Amino acid sequence: MDFALMTEPQLGGTYEEQLAAARWAEQTGLVAFARSDHYYSSRQPPAEATDAFAVLAGLARETTRIRLCVLVSPITFRHPAVLAKLAATIDQMSGGRLDLGVGTGWMDLEHDAFGLPFPAWNERFGRLEEALLYLKAAFSDGPQAFAGRYYELEADVRPNPETTIPIIVGGQGPSRTPRLAGTYADEYNHFIANPSEIATKIDRVRRAAQETGRDPGKVTMSVMGPVLVGRDEADYRQKLGAVAAARNDPPEELERRWASLGIPLGPPSRVAETLAELRNAGISKFYVQHLDLADLTSLDQTFEVLRS
Repeated sequence: MDFALMTEPQLGGTYEEQLAAARWAEQTGLVAFARSDHYYSSRQPPAEATDAFAVLAGLARETTRIRLCVLVSPITFRHPAVLAKLAATIDQMSGGRLDLGVGTGWMDLEHDAFGLPFPAWNERFGRLEEALLYLKAAFSDGPQAFAGRYYELEADVRPNPETTIPIIVGGQGPSRTPRLAGTYADEYNHFIANPSEIATKIDRVRRAAQETGRDPGKVTMSVMGPVLVGRDEADYRQKLGAVAAARNDPPEELERRWASLGIPLGPPSRVAETLAELRNAGISKFYVQHLDLADLTSLDQTFEVLRS
């Protein structure tokens, strides 16, 4: 399984801290550094919620090998023309290392806070599907035309991407998100969940790919979420207790709940079993969610256990 580092800077994280995390991930040999695209959270006091694409543009010039990923950008934030220009520019700046994740958007809080339109669920899905078609047209060679209900394009869009920019469709919906991923995306991303739940959705992704004449084997299946691992049982129990105390949860209840969600927990042998279940469900990439960008010291041990 491939491993990537993923963080959520709307909860806190300066550009310099994100740069340190991306460089750590690159030096460690991870396949990607990913970050969310949110403008706000309910955390008090408010965190320094930096812009995803501005940060990735900076990282494009300050890293050399690792892929850079937005996981995922709400279509409510940016017109697909803006997304296309941002993606092609960062692709050029990075030498072809950008992965572009898009989704419907879900956090009404941030839309209300900034006065951003937040259409109903059906419209957001309609806009997402049109945005995927629009991006395909914008990234193609020569003059392109697209006309939908929400978006239109008639232009020779340049610069063209240096390579094909992989498109990631992310979300947890049972049917429409898997269909869009199988029809249009290079990668399907799901928040960590029970492997049986994910397997059902992966089957829908593959069916959608087949129905549209695509090779289902070329759609990468990935998950994103936390892990809680230790070098041995005692080390794990100590960490479980600390996390449970911070959440004001009984350790046994937290462990039960997280285990039911498929989150890798425990010493190396138990973690290996969970990862095997995810692989059997079809997952080949894991974006490990790390929220405290001021502290990277625990990451060495975390990935040592995951890779063992």
